[in-house]
Amino acid sequence: GVTTLIAIIAGVLIAWRITLQITRPLHSTLAMAERIAGGDLRQAQTSTRRDELGQLLNAVAAMSQNLRTMIEKIQMGVSQVSTASAEIAAGNTDLSSRTEQQAAAVEETAASMEQLTATVKQNADNAHHANQLATDASQTAQQGGKLVENVVSTMRDISSSSQRIAEITTLINGIAFQTNILALNAAVEAARAGEQGRGFSVVASEVRSLASRSAQAAKEIEGLIAESVSRVKTGTELVESTGNTMEQIVRSVTHVRDIMAEIAAASDEQTRGIAQIGQAIVEMDHTTQQNAALVE
Repeated sequence: GVTTLIAIIAGVLIAWRITLQITRPLHSTLAMAERIAGGDLRQAQTSTRRDELGQLLNAVAAMSQNLRTMIEKIQMGVSQVSTASAEIAAGNTDLSSRTEQQAAAVEETAASMEQLTATVKQNADNAHHANQLATDASQTAQQGGKLVENVVSTMRDISSSSQRIAEITTLINGIAFQTNILALNAAVEAARAGEQGRGFSVVASEVRSLASRSAQAAKEIEGLIAESVSRVKTGTELVESTGNTMEQIVRSVTHVRDIMAEIAAASDEQTRGIAQIGQAIVEMDHTTQQNAALVE
């Protein structure tokens, strides 16, 4: 009986000790798992036992350490992402500000280009108008030059006619002189004839008087013709000088017309170029506004 009791007590003690050896590691492992589940990843408890319970406790401790390392890396990554996000946000803010400034500058440039386009178009219109005026002036100058040429030709014809009239007047003057001499000779012969030549003497006297008046008139006409020839010559010289001046004017006006035509063509080309630049700026403004909207 005593031996049996001692055996029972010893068995109970052994069972209790075995139970403690099993339950204590399990309780420690369970407590560690509960701490891990609660977010407590501080230094985990390890075991020197080599049985399954020790391996389980060490595995849970290793899991806790790995979780702590992983969470630290995640926290570090989150911190880096947060810093990068803050930098990106600051960069976006700065980019948005610069984009808005660029958009405002592009709008101002577009407005300036519109004004410049209007100014260039006005200059082109003025150049075309000036070219038309220069063309009209060139045509008028050419017509004036032709009129001056006609006047010069007419003055030369008048000068030639005056010269011819002067020659005829000289011929008349010579005839009057010869007639006067013949009348004088006739009067002498009539005086010699006496009473019979008295009537012829009267006729000779009238002829001599007519020849004298003809000579006087011829001299007056000659003087007038000479004066007319002198004036016609002076007028011809003036008209020829005017003709030369008109030729110079025609050349100058033609040159101005050619220059104005080149200016008009250049103004047209400039207008087209400015219009293309303005269109490009409008498209740039639209793109900049879209970028600003995307940044916001």
